[in-house]
Amino acid sequence: MRNSESKAKDFKGGMKTLLSYLTPFRWRLVVVAFLAVGATIFGIVGPKIMAMATDELVAGISRMMKGESAAIDFDFIGIIVLSLTALYLLGAFFSYMQGHVMADLATKISYNLRNAVMGKINRLPLSYFHRNSQGDVLSRMTNDVDTLEQSLSQSITQLLGSLAMVIGVTAMMLTISWQLTLIAIVMVPVSMMFVIGMVKASQKHFRHQQQYLGRMNGHVEEIYGGHVVMKAFNGEKKAIRQFDAENEKLAESARKAEFYSGLMMPIMMFVGNLGFVVISIVGATMAAQGRVSIGDIQAFIQYVRNFTQPITQIANLSSQFQRMIAASERVFEFLGEKEEEKEREVVTLADQAGIRGHIRFEHVKFGYEAGKPIIKDFSLDVLPGHRVAIVGPTGAGKTTIVKLLMRFHDLDGGAIFIDGHDITSFERHDIRAKFGMVLQDTWLFNGSIMDNIRYGSLSATDKQVVEAAKEVQVDHFVRTLPEGYRMELNEETSNVSQGQKQLLTIARAILADPRVLILDEATSSVDTRTELLIQKAMDKLMEGRTSFIIAHRLSTIRNADLILCMNEGDIVEQGSHEVLMRRGGFYANLYNSQFENADAEVAVG
Repeated sequence: MRNSESKAKDFKGGMKTLLSYLTPFRWRLVVVAFLAVGATIFGIVGPKIMAMATDELVAGISRMMKGESAAIDFDFIGIIVLSLTALYLLGAFFSYMQGHVMADLATKISYNLRNAVMGKINRLPLSYFHRNSQGDVLSRMTNDVDTLEQSLSQSITQLLGSLAMVIGVTAMMLTISWQLTLIAIVMVPVSMMFVIGMVKASQKHFRHQQQYLGRMNGHVEEIYGGHVVMKAFNGEKKAIRQFDAENEKLAESARKAEFYSGLMMPIMMFVGNLGFVVISIVGATMAAQGRVSIGDIQAFIQYVRNFTQPITQIANLSSQFQRMIAASERVFEFLGEKEEEKEREVVTLADQAGIRGHIRFEHVKFGYEAGKPIIKDFSLDVLPGHRVAIVGPTGAGKTTIVKLLMRFHDLDGGAIFIDGHDITSFERHDIRAKFGMVLQDTWLFNGSIMDNIRYGSLSATDKQVVEAAKEVQVDHFVRTLPEGYRMELNEETSNVSQGQKQLLTIARAILADPRVLILDEATSSVDTRTELLIQKAMDKLMEGRTSFIIAHRLSTIRNADLILCMNEGDIVEQGSHEVLMRRGGFYANLYNSQFENADAEVAVG
């Protein structure tokens, strides 16, 4: 977040980045600018033509007062009225087209940004999500992109129209009187001084507003996702206090930002009215002296209003620009995050039947944070088709090892080889396509049970899905559900039990038919009887496949070809179950402690 704050202070840099992103749409922006200029021209010519009608009325009345036969030429005035109507209609059409094109452009940019953010999420290393909250990432994709879209759609059209109006009105005022024009122009620097002051004062508050909004969204997403745990521990008051604290910061920054931006309009109106008074007095004097006509004075007064109005709009737009730049910086900061490193030399994996599953770890070193290693010097040679069980206390590095094998993280040192090839020479998606993984934390999405199982192989038929479900004892409980395999899981997947969710994820892995299987506490959420049934299915699934099994229930890994005992990132023992039990060391103590705890519980009971 410190990096985000430093970038947010760079208004010019943020604007430059945003403009570079708009470069591919430059021709549409040219069209918008052309329409803005056209709408402005049709609008500013009107007062000058109206002045002709005013002068004709004054002249006609003067002739009537002198008793001359010639009266007011209403035909001439009628032509002027029709001309003005046509001009204003054309101006309205150009304004409509300008808004339509700009809205389409803003929507396209928003569409591209959301696609870019979604693609970026899939290319970022997992370490990024360890450092940042989910709510903040979601806020960048939703709130910040929406803010950017709305600001682009509104502010750019108004800015182009206002600039065109200022230039066009200045030119028309010069055709009437350069002295009066000079008075109007002198008021601009005074106005700009106030605008610049307000922009500087409100900049940091708009930045903080977007930052605190991301934090608050993160807190809400976190509490909502874990509302069951929060309620179980009576954490409602604490959650509300945290929300109130974040909401207060957001409200305070929003109040200050809106206060400073809200001051611009009354200040600009005050300065504009002062100029209007001066111009009215000087103009009346010049008209009395016959230096300008009454129609020109009337037109000039209208031009003065049209001259101050766009400047006021530009000042009012500054708050939108502040919000837009603050939002764009957060989006572009996310898009600029370091991605997963590209493969140095891509080796195409053979088809599944051709992969032997020979996996070798050589002096692997890794830590989630610099200077804090978790895996210090891990070496292992796993032969094809072997079952390797990894056991050890919590935090020993068991899950980290399999995450490194799947290339969820890059190594700090050493190497991992698959069939003699360094895994960094493979495409990540190619490796993961040949691996099947069942995690302790289940993940299912809002959809039917059939679709959730089919996620392991999107091309699988319904029959294949059912066969995979039968192998892990899923079929019998699915058929007891109201709609069977067509039953829709809700967003929280709370309409099935934790154990049933675990079974569904195992069925998904079986459907994928991987060459290398990773089971990370895959049976931790099922009862003992179901676990025995799943174990039989797992034994069948693991035949001929290289398998890594992480388990706290050591009774489930007795048949493993190799058992690794890990502690603090190192292998402290390895061997088969029988060999390790005869040694009476680390593994034997872990294994026997299960039954000691069970006996103690029975005694207490």
